[in-house]
Amino acid sequence: MTCQGCARHATEALQGVAGVDSAQVRLDQAAATVRVMPDATVLVLDLIAAVEAAGFEAKEVNHEATASSSRSGVSWSGWKLNVLLGVPATLFFMIAEWGFKVGMENWFHWAGFLIALPVQILCGGRFYRGAWKQLKRGQSNMDTLVSLGSTTAFAYSAWGLFAGWEGHLYFMESVGIITFVSVGHWMEALTSSKAAGAMESLLNLAPEKATRIVENGAEEHIPVAKLKRDDRVILKPGDRVPMDGEVIDGASAVDESMLTGESLPIEKAEGSKVYGGTLNRNGRMVMRVTETGDATALAQIIAVVQRAQTSRANIQKLGDKVSSVFVPIVIVIALLTAAGWFWAPEQARELSAFFARFLWPVSPAEAALTAAVLHAAAVLIVSCPCAMGLATPIAIMAGTNVAARRGILIRDGEALEKSGTIDAVLFDKTGTLTSGHPSLKARIDLRGDSESDAASLLHLAQALAQPSRHPLSRAIVNAAANPTAAPELQNWEELQGKGIQANGPDGALKLGSLSWLNESGVDIGGAAAFTAEWTARGATVIGLAENDKLLGAFALIDTLKPGAPEVIATLRNDKCEAWLVSGDHRSVAEEIARQAGIAPDRVFAEVSPEEKAGIVDRLQSEGRRVAFVGDGINDAPALKQADLGIAVSRASDVAREAADIILLNSDIHSVPEALGLARATLRTIKQNLFWAFFYNAAAIPLAALGFLNPMLCAAAMGFSDLVVVGNALRLRGRQSG
Repeated sequence: MTCQGCARHATEALQGVAGVDSAQVRLDQAAATVRVMPDATVLVLDLIAAVEAAGFEAKEVNHEATASSSRSGVSWSGWKLNVLLGVPATLFFMIAEWGFKVGMENWFHWAGFLIALPVQILCGGRFYRGAWKQLKRGQSNMDTLVSLGSTTAFAYSAWGLFAGWEGHLYFMESVGIITFVSVGHWMEALTSSKAAGAMESLLNLAPEKATRIVENGAEEHIPVAKLKRDDRVILKPGDRVPMDGEVIDGASAVDESMLTGESLPIEKAEGSKVYGGTLNRNGRMVMRVTETGDATALAQIIAVVQRAQTSRANIQKLGDKVSSVFVPIVIVIALLTAAGWFWAPEQARELSAFFARFLWPVSPAEAALTAAVLHAAAVLIVSCPCAMGLATPIAIMAGTNVAARRGILIRDGEALEKSGTIDAVLFDKTGTLTSGHPSLKARIDLRGDSESDAASLLHLAQALAQPSRHPLSRAIVNAAANPTAAPELQNWEELQGKGIQANGPDGALKLGSLSWLNESGVDIGGAAAFTAEWTARGATVIGLAENDKLLGAFALIDTLKPGAPEVIATLRNDKCEAWLVSGDHRSVAEEIARQAGIAPDRVFAEVSPEEKAGIVDRLQSEGRRVAFVGDGINDAPALKQADLGIAVSRASDVAREAADIILLNSDIHSVPEALGLARATLRTIKQNLFWAFFYNAAAIPLAALGFLNPMLCAAAMGFSDLVVVGNALRLRGRQSG
């Protein structure tokens, strides 16, 4: 492979193999990492065959060798060879011809041939091999153009040398073409590696060794790859967590910033979850391994980022269509240029002179053959299909890497495109705009007024809520520190968006929304005053009923996340309307909306999880482009229905999300940040595509008319790639928020 365009073609070939989930090809390491879909069988031989069919060579390497190569920072030895040989040779020609004016001397012609020949063979070999492999497949690429252009200049000069010509020969141009293109690729490779910096950081997060506790209590240092589920691992201060697990002893603060974007260390104690790749700060802990290999949060995050970087955006299709026919068209233009300068030299000179009045003066070669060869070679060299091929993928790579550093996972290139058109953001309330951790603020026992009766009412509700993971259920459970013996329950069932029901000793028990209880035939009138008082304060009121009698009610308050009003204001400034959807009573939803700065007429209340997708569809039918922000657990239909689904998630939930963008930390500020970063990436893609088309549309005619010599064309071609890569690299410096 000679450039990022080659890496892209190899990636597409690997992704075309049945059963492949994602593939990442690293130009710097000349290596590919392939992830296979669950339950799929993919043979390494099939992958190698796909790479070879794309015009490249491949072989299998073991995991340890790949990891070692990844960590060693192998740096572009192939291009370095070209640079080390080509630059001195080019400088020799430039100094001799331009400084000492010996370009017309016979001895210099022979010296030039002897210097140019090894450069042509050793440095040009990479281009010749690449062009030959593409030719065998009936295709062409940038290697084809460079090989033709350089060979044309060298062969023409060698022919003139052995024929005894007295005029100027063009060995400097043949060497300069290969050298400048090689320097451009070398710099492109270096800058591209910076664009992939976050991925490299993610890959290097996992430690190589871990300290495992064996059966007799002794400690042993083993490779992380040998860890199994339920192994006990010691984490000392400064250790990185090797795999996902659960703390079974000790306490410490763990830095999860690289994994989730959370800036502050998270306190961990017995029972806490820890994730592979995170950093144990200051305490000693013992963890039990719960997930290994590709099941860990880090592996899933890496897979998502890789999938995004190798995805194809719709905007890329135009560049791909042009690139597929670009090289043959350029070769035809070069042949027409040669024919024009050779068969109609006077007309070609007149046309060049006409445009020179508006551009800059030029002096085409006197001999028709020389002019034909030089200008045709210039057309071949100045053309840059790589810039068009790189415009989209390099921007996606840079954008997704910057997002990953901030705990934002972007699924693919299409998500970036969709984000640029969003004008409405619909927030789910619980766990998104609010903290998702409500607490019990008040209760009413409709059976009596004694404290003991009130306590028993709470314990009965706790027994019903215990198996549920819903935030309201957990608030009820956490409200009673020392519950009394709970009655035995049978046929326990949780109804999404409504509540919980089970059979108790004295009949059917229900714990849930008052509207659901009312629909079930329960008289809720006894809690009317209590409900009115607490809903006005922004509380969610749920009731506990036995058969058709309301036993009591509980007021639970979920606080607004810090900074939510600022987030809504930021979206408004970005011309995005904010909406709120909730299953709560309207007065509760409107109170939360008021605190956040959302207008009451943009609140959807008492909505079941199944109806949220319908709300999204309703907004879309009004012509809005809707982003839905939810917790990614009960909101999958709405996330799918939305033009852009944004899930506020935990690291362990990544693989199950239905969203286009996943926020690994719960900071609500990540929503406008994710949208802003995606829009910035989309702008970069458009800028790159504009530059690539503009450059080729302007440079090729200039070269054909004699305004650009082959050496300048080689430098311009390399510069074009650098502009595209460098523009994408600007995303790395984009400020958060």
